[in-house]
Amino acid sequence: MSLTDHDVKNIAHLARLALTEEQLPVYVDSLSKIFDFVAQLNAADTASVEPMAHPLADQVQRMRPDEVLDNDQHAKYQRNAPRVEADLYLVPKVIE
Repeated sequence: MSLTDHDVKNIAHLARLALTEEQLPVYVDSLSKIFDFVAQLNAADTASVEPMAHPLADQVQRMRPDEVLDNDQHAKYQRNAPRVEADLYLVPKVIE
């Protein structure tokens, strides 16, 4: 499927993208290639393929134990902060 400049301008408008005239041919070519690839995927016969609920059907996924491995180092990090009070970082007010 070959897109036109007008098609790409419409797509850019819907996506709220500002494209220059120099960028337009690059996007026309790239999007046309993407649509051609999707068309190839749509042409594949998937009638005999059963949908999968999980990619590891009939397999067991190894699980690691749910353990906390990191130590709480907030005191170390707060030593570097310019201002701390009650274990909270104090930052300048930005909304007046």
